[in-house]
Formats: sequence, C-alpha cells, structure tokens
Amino acid sequence: MLRGKLIVKGSSHSLVRPAPSAFQRRAATPCRQSRRHTEPNLCGSWAGRPLTAVQLQSSRSSRRQGRQRLLTQDCGILGIFKHQGDASAEIYEGLLMLQHRGQDSAGMVTTDGERFREHKDNGLVREVFQKQRTLSNLAGSSGIGHVRYPTAGSLTAQEAQPFFVNSPLGIYLIHNGNLTNPEPLRARLSSSQSYFSRHLRTESDSEVLLNIWADEIHRAHQRYQSSGGTDPGAKKADFVLEAGEAMMKLLEGAYSCISLVKDVGLVAFRDPHGIRPLVLGKRHSRHGDEWCVASEDCAFGPIGFERVRDVQPGEMIIIDKNGQLTSRQCARGGWVCPCIFEYIYLARPDSVLNNISVYNFQLGLGTRLARRILDTQWKIDCVVPVPDGSRPAAIQISAVLGLPYREGLVKNRYVGRTFIMPDQRIRELSVRRKLNAMPTVFAGKNVLLVDDSIVRGTTMRQIVGMVRKAGAKKVYLASASPPVRWPNVYGVDMPTRKEFVACDLDENQICQVLGADGLLYQTLEDLLSVGQELNPAVRNFEASCFTGKYITAGVDSDYLAGLENSVRQVARSQTSKSEALAPGTAGTI
Repeated sequence: MLRGKLIVKGSSHSLVRPAPSAFQRRAATPCRQSRRHTEPNLCGSWAGRPLTAVQLQSSRSSRRQGRQRLLTQDCGILGIFKHQGDASAEIYEGLLMLQHRGQDSAGMVTTDGERFREHKDNGLVREVFQKQRTLSNLAGSSGIGHVRYPTAGSLTAQEAQPFFVNSPLGIYLIHNGNLTNPEPLRARLSSSQSYFSRHLRTESDSEVLLNIWADEIHRAHQRYQSSGGTDPGAKKADFVLEAGEAMMKLLEGAYSCISLVKDVGLVAFRDPHGIRPLVLGKRHSRHGDEWCVASEDCAFGPIGFERVRDVQPGEMIIIDKNGQLTSRQCARGGWVCPCIFEYIYLARPDSVLNNISVYNFQLGLGTRLARRILDTQWKIDCVVPVPDGSRPAAIQISAVLGLPYREGLVKNRYVGRTFIMPDQRIRELSVRRKLNAMPTVFAGKNVLLVDDSIVRGTTMRQIVGMVRKAGAKKVYLASASPPVRWPNVYGVDMPTRKEFVACDLDENQICQVLGADGLLYQTLEDLLSVGQELNPAVRNFEASCFTGKYITAGVDSDYLAGLENSVRQVARSQTSKSEALAPGTAGTI
C-alpha cells in the first residue's frame, strides 16, 4: 500500500468527505529548493463527474471574454536516466545544446528515487547554473531540464519550468508546445468536476496540463479500488498510463512533455498529432542501458547518447528505476503532422526530427528556390545569407545558380536571436547591434539576400537599409519559406496577424515596404514537397502560419480574436507604435 502524509497549509474551508486512501495521501517532498522554487499545488474539494466534451466546448466562448490566456513557449526539454552517478552535469550540457530554443529562463530537477532537488530562474543556462554548488546540490541519477522563451504572459521565474504537484505521488513536468483549450480545463480543475479542486498558482497552460494528468491518475486509482483491487502500490505505472489515455482525450493543442513521477520513473509523451518534436536516445553502460529524451537529438552527441527513434504521436513512455522502457499508445491520432517551422527556423541543422534531417530539408528549400530565381530577370553578382539559419539554403542557391557565395553580414554572437526576444522594441534595437554589413562584399554589387523566413519584416527592412548603406547597387530578397500570414497557436512566438508584414499585402507591396528591388517567396507546394520527399511517411505538416488551416479543434475566428486582444499583444502594439514615432527607429510593419 502507498503511505504518506497529506499536508494542507492555509486551508480556509472545511470539507466533509470520505477519508482519503494512502494513495491519495501520497506526497513527494522536494528538498534543497532554490529561492525560485515553485511551491506544490494544494488539493481541496472532493470528486465530481468529469466534464463532457459538450461542456468543454460550450465553456470556450465564455473564457475568451474573461481570463487572459498565457501561451506556452516554444521551449527545449530534456530528460536523462542513469543507473549510477548524478545526472545534473549531463542535463546542463544537454540544455546548452538546446539553448537556441529558449533564452528567457532555465530549470532543472533531479531525483535519487527518494527526494526531488530543483533549481530554476530567469536567464541563460550558463547564468542560471553558473555556480558549481548549484549543480552539486542537484543530486540524483535521473532528472529533467527545460529552457524557455515566453510568447505571452508573465516573464517571472515563477512561470519557469519544471512545474510540480505533490499529489498523487509527486510529479514534476516540463512541456514544449501550447494548449488551445486551457480555460475549460482550468474550470474543470477548480470546480467539483475535478477529483480534487486544484489550486493553480500561475497562468501557464503547462501547469494546467500537469494538473489534468494528476487528476486522471487519482481517477485511475479510484477505479482500481472500486473494482476490488488490493495492491495499488504495484499498479502505479498502470495508473500513470491509464491517466495518459484519459488526459489525451481532454487536451487540445501541441504538447511534448517529460516528467519525473515518484516511484514510477522518467515519463515522456507527445500529442496525437506529433506537432512538437520529441526524440529518444540510448547509450550502453556496464550497468545496463541508459536513456535520454529531448526536443532535438543534437543534444545527444556531447553526452554520449545515440538516437533511437522519435517518440510517436500519442505515445507515452515510462523508464523505470531499473532502466526498463515501457511504451503505450495512449491516443491514435493517425499520421504524424509536425510543425513545419521547426525545420525552417526553430531546430538546429544538425538535428533529425521525424526522420527528416533539418540540414537536408534546408538544402532542399534552397534547390527549389533557386529554380524559381532562374525564371526572374534579376542580374545577381553574389548570394549572401542572413545568418545563421539561412546558410544551407543560400549555399544551395549559389551552387545551383553558379554564383559566388559571400558572407557579407557579420554577426555579433553575443546578441540573442531577435525572433525569440520577448519584446518588439528589444528586437528592433538588437538588429543594429547584431549584424554589420561589410562594404567589401556589397560595394557596387547587385546582391541576393537569402533569409529562412520573413515574419514581421522589421529586421529585414533594417538589413536592406544597412546593405544599401554599405554600397550595394541593388538588393534582391529570397525567403526560403512562404509568406507568414496567420498566427501559430502551437507554441511559436508570432501570435497576431497585425504584426506580419505579409498581412493583407501582396508580394510587390511587401517588396516596397521592405525597401528591396525584388522579392521572391518559396511556394507552399515546394515547401511541403521537400519534407515529404525526405520522409514519405509524413503525409502532411502543420503549416497553419502559411495557410490559416489548423489541425486541432477549436481554433476558430473567435479564438484568434482572443489572441489579438490579449494583454501582452496590446502592450506589444503600443510599444510598436511608440517606436515607429521615435526618430531613428524602425517601426513595426
């Protein structure tokens, strides 16, 4: 039987309810918490009936007029299981390899099977864990780590991951993606519809996801007891998997998650569409197989793991204390439908996601774009990439066209990626610090600038101006992706249409706004065909930012209007307007 203590602090209401079982009382107690540790959630009222699908749907309109949504980040997540020795140093190294996926905060939690040890804060990985004793205090042979950039809502360390619930069992969770139905789920958790009425301390949908899962674990245990089960302690992993099936029926949106569950092990799962990536790696030790799960397999090499496969859409994996891997298909969502923007911009070129090499994908984009450039009347002297993500496409374009490839834009590598910076004003100021145009390359030349994508257009407009100032006669632009016209609601920081340079403009008008002499976009057909040729098993991609077609339920005009009206987007718009009026500062297009 499971035994433990239930401690409720500061409870302001008394409850009359059946005495909780030992399973319900179980609580794993974190220790050696950093000053940024998020306190466990507290449990309140007793169980009721679950919300039906109709009730979940009907509550959607009311929540759009109430609570402001917090979009989850496009993040980097990683988990490691070892047989012996502390995992913290290797988690640290893995997070460094995923730093490109988030620069706002970092967090880590480890366990020795008895206690959790946690540290998280705002900042880069090396800043958050810069003190040697921080990693030394994170003892335990299993652990998970997270890097974040925010797309909306609070930027405080309280919103940083991992998130924790102390009941049932004790669960830490990290999440990459974004739920599109957090408010009906939040309402479910805070009412008698929940097994326990759960108090949520943040606006994060990751915390909602964690508590929905925890609630379903309680239900699985209750069903076991009601059926006459006598040894729930031996069924903990079964409860977790059963709860995974129930959870995936409730969640809408994108989620790739890794978790530590007390007395169960390292758990990883992915949404039924496989929108966000999640990859499984393995290495051999003299004690047996050791495992790593990460957003990208580029994290595996420096810490000695080899890629095994992708976690499948709708799959949940458990790695127990002995290193034994158990897998269950918790939801059957059909064919994988990964986010196309992972291959264009977000992922590193040395990663392989859904059996598609990111580097080969970007080379393919260059090949197709070069064919279309041949049909133009542009007289081009050299091909120049906008560093860093467009290099593979630019190299391929120069090879196909037989033109010189030149590095004409020198990057200051101590400035972060502008696309994932949380504030528009910071992005605009950062461009001038980040890139410098070399007159040696541009003076007197007709140049083709190649970029992986043109989203807001503010960065490109400034780059075109810099290149002209460096002496270029003509500046042509080629985008390796189609025009971005719709928000990505699955965890990428481009939530409103008003910010897109391509919103309501055709290609010629966009070219004028950017100040270029010519502009060519990749076609959607060519974009999708590159991925499908590299892996025919991927029948379709999540490409809503180009098409406006969303693969999950509930993303309609009302939902998108709610994004436009969110608090942070209003603040962004106001900041952009003030910057547009400021002398010497490029405004938002």
